[in-house]
Amino acid sequence: MSDQRPDDRDDRDRHDVPDHDGGHEPLDGRTPAEKRVGRGSTTEGVRGEERDDFTRDESKRLRGRSLRLLGSLVHPLRWRLVVMGVIVVISTGAQVAGPALIAFGIDSALPALMDRQDWAPAVLVVAVYLVTGVIGAVLMAQYTVLSARISQAILIDLRKRLFLHTQRLSLEFHETYTSGRIISRQTSDLDSIRELLDSGINQLVSGLLYMVFTAIALVALDPQSGLVLAVALVPLVALTRWFQVRSQKLFRATRVTSARVIVHFVETMTGMRAVQAFRKEARNEKEYGGYVEDYRQANSKVFTLFGTFDPGLVLIGNATLAAVVLVGGFRVIDGSLEIGALLAVALYAKRFFDPAEEMAMFYNGYQSASAALEKISGVLEEQPSVPDPTAPVDLWHATGRVEFDDVEFAYNADTVVLPEFDLTVPAGQTIALVGSTGAGKSTLAKLISRFYDPTRGRITLDGVDLRDLHPKDLRRAIVMVTQEAYLFSGSVADNIALGKPDASRDDIERAARAVGAHEFIMALPDGYDTDVNKRGGRVSAGQRQLLSFARAFIADPSVLILDEATASLDIPSERMVQEALQTLLADRTALIIAHRLSTVAIADRVLVMEYGRVVEDGSPDDLISGTGRFAQLHAAWRDSLV
Repeated sequence: MSDQRPDDRDDRDRHDVPDHDGGHEPLDGRTPAEKRVGRGSTTEGVRGEERDDFTRDESKRLRGRSLRLLGSLVHPLRWRLVVMGVIVVISTGAQVAGPALIAFGIDSALPALMDRQDWAPAVLVVAVYLVTGVIGAVLMAQYTVLSARISQAILIDLRKRLFLHTQRLSLEFHETYTSGRIISRQTSDLDSIRELLDSGINQLVSGLLYMVFTAIALVALDPQSGLVLAVALVPLVALTRWFQVRSQKLFRATRVTSARVIVHFVETMTGMRAVQAFRKEARNEKEYGGYVEDYRQANSKVFTLFGTFDPGLVLIGNATLAAVVLVGGFRVIDGSLEIGALLAVALYAKRFFDPAEEMAMFYNGYQSASAALEKISGVLEEQPSVPDPTAPVDLWHATGRVEFDDVEFAYNADTVVLPEFDLTVPAGQTIALVGSTGAGKSTLAKLISRFYDPTRGRITLDGVDLRDLHPKDLRRAIVMVTQEAYLFSGSVADNIALGKPDASRDDIERAARAVGAHEFIMALPDGYDTDVNKRGGRVSAGQRQLLSFARAFIADPSVLILDEATASLDIPSERMVQEALQTLLADRTALIIAHRLSTVAIADRVLVMEYGRVVEDGSPDDLISGTGRFAQLHAAWRDSLV
């Protein structure tokens, strides 16, 4: 068994037990399982965000949730934001000062030079113009660098939060929320937020301040021209509002269609074996073509919208400039306005509308990023249906006694898988679970591993409710080996050591020898240092299963669960593994789920399950010699070998 000592407690990171609505007695009095049964799925709300037809209340709730997330990301950077704000105000003011200096130069410095040969005003204007230009350029460079650092800090924080939170979510979430959507959250959605932070915020802040400062300078030079600009704001606001209302739905549609394209692509690539085995290429081509066409049409509508908005901005800007020049021209003629002031006012009127298109492009990025932030905040809002305990109980050396006490479990309100289930498994006993598909065998294994919590009743390990057991003790004491022996990128030794990260090479080789994997490992190009590549592509399915056995052996759990763990092995390999299993299962509680009854022969006790209930319970020999369900299964299996 494990050689961990009680004095290792100081090495334990208690931050592994997050402080959320944990424990199995939440504030509303319902267990997480009851909440699950009541609402059907933990991802109901998240899946709903793939829609584009939200009610006003739903939109308000999603915006509030997104703003809370954004606030938590920005709060640690608030002083950097203050500094950045000061920089952008000063730099924008320096940029806007140009036309006013030109007006002063034409109306005051130039006459002084021509009439009195006084060079001082002209030199002063030129010097100030150059200084403001340099200040504006230097500060804008500083602003760009600082904003980039802030955006990267926000993105790193958000990316880490999403990855770590997704890992903490329970198995139920990952079994219902497709991998394609998770990948979309980490890729396209984060890219949309990155684009907004990297360029969109710059466009908004600098553009908005530029328009405000330009309007102030224009009014200060000539209030009557300011009235012309104020009149022009009416169609500008109306056009912008029209664009905002129509673009909101269109931009959300592009996000939804984009996510569908990514999800379908990822699922096709990850399931390529099934695609080619069942000749699904033609159907995939049609389905993917439909998703791509939907995405094209959504983007086409956005382009059409901009095709109206952009010329509208140009038209309003040119009309405003013409009105300012016309009104100002008459006033220059009657002497109420200087020619330099008219030139400056015309420049300001022209420049006032320059940021408008950039701000419209910001709104494009904002809508995409807003929709992405809503989806990400939806994932981050999800709470594990199997929460960590708020007051964990330590169990350093478990003996392996497992008890089901009046357990009921249902995946949803309409499907009760285990009704009133009671079972006691003494420490060190090997139990085989057999029965037809859907009898509840794998569900039983998931409950013991605490991938799910029971709807009612409790499951204990050495008398401690699994919901109270410290997560590290739980994962050290109970290990499951499934039919899909997943191998991570890295060497063979790294994959075996997953069960015990601090294992030495001798420990790794000892575990491999114990389960009969050493010979084929040594036959690999680099032995234990061979890179298994993606999903264990360098080894066969049976060899991957042997590596998963070695991983379980080196973990040295008190309770070992084998869920169809020998299903991928051929008959000769299975017979070779039988001896390895004897070694693997020695001195520990074991639960074997297998349709191959040859694996069942090594069990001390056989449970035959039907419809979530145990219908037969006894030793293999006793049940085989009887006339019950197991005897029938064994006879049918024996006949199949003939």
